Amino acid sequence: MTFRGHVHKYGANVDTDVIIPARYLSLNTAEELAPHCMEDIDAEFVQRVRPGDVIVAATNFGCGSSREHAPLAIKAAGVSCVIAKSFARIFYRNAINVGLPILECAEAVDGSEAGDELAVELETGTIRNLTKGSEFKAKPYPEFMLELMRAGGLVEYTKRRLAGEKR
Repeated sequence: MTFRGHVHKYGANVDTDVIIPARYLSLNTAEELAPHCMEDIDAEFVQRVRPGDVIVAATNFGCGSSREHAPLAIKAAGVSCVIAKSFARIFYRNAINVGLPILECAEAVDGSEAGDELAVELETGTIRNLTKGSEFKAKPYPEFMLELMRAGGLVEYTKRRLAGEKR
């Protein structure tokens, strides 16, 4: 799986309350959440983000509550993946569950600026900064996690597996 998009860069400790503010947790669908993604940290995010873009952040991205709404809103807003120096453990798990690819790579974070264009290959863990002509390596996704991402997350993966077993 390869993604290509522009960087939206944030600092450390971006918590789930600024990714999707609690006042929107009553919304029921990803499409309803997307227009409010990042609005408390970056009011212009949803106007700037384009399908395929990449969020790049410092340490502890997704800290705070355990809500699955945060990675769901990011994915629904059109972000192809998130690259950070580190992720909050529950956010990491929720992102995988909803099919939002995430990569830990401090060098890519330090070597990327807002607006840079990145190409990301999950199979190899390669992150190329096309703007600066640099390349970084994150840990590649194992095949079973690539299958989850291709399916769109754990629920869709499970539905497909169950459907395949009935044939």
